[in-house]
Amino acid sequence: MAQMNVSLPEALKTWAETRVAEGRYSSTSDYVRDLVRRDQEAEEKLQRLRAMIEEGRNSGISNRTIDDIIADSRSKRNAA
Repeated sequence: MAQMNVSLPEALKTWAETRVAEGRYSSTSDYVRDLVRRDQEAEEKLQRLRAMIEEGRNSGISNRTIDDIIADSRSKRNAA
């Protein structure tokens, strides 16, 4: 595993150590790994959302009404 040294202000260091002391993490390294992992997952979700938004923008304007969309959604949900 690669190593990385990180400098933190005292308040952030204390925060990380408190999280470890609460028992949720085994070490400050474990806590930092979890933060980076969560940030990575959030970025991936954001990229997928942006791609879906772009796909929607590129799909053109629908002739369906909101009532049509809701009815379709309900029928799909009830079929499942």
